[in-house]
Amino acid sequence: MAAGTLFTVLANIPWGQVVENAPKVAEGAAKLWGSVTRRRQSAEQAAATEAETPPARPLTEAEQLRQQVQRLEGAVRDIEAQMQASTELIKSLAEQNTQLIARIEMNRVRLQRLKWLTVGLAAGLAATVVHLIAR
Repeated sequence: MAAGTLFTVLANIPWGQVVENAPKVAEGAAKLWGSVTRRRQSAEQAAATEAETPPARPLTEAEQLRQQVQRLEGAVRDIEAQMQASTELIKSLAEQNTQLIARIEMNRVRLQRLKWLTVGLAAGLAATVVHLIAR
């Protein structure tokens, strides 16, 4: 019975919607991955550039702090973009999950009704058999 139930559940999953939304999910994941890797590469390049090019004159403490603030502001912007991409991806996945759960619940209710219908029919059949034998 478990295999039959599994096939019933799989048959009632809105595969068209899942397939339709798959490119959106993949695109969101690609954007998120791209922003993460771009951020990592830009941080590595910035660190390499700073290490390779010594300043023409020593920077004052205020200039060093300004540069650090600018780097941190850039990092915050990158993180915000990553969070936005993550949020969109999570929202898309949550919507798909909600649809799948609704379908599974609908199938559970149908299966419960089918079970009671089968029990009723079996009881009716048993009563009919007993009645025919008793005649």
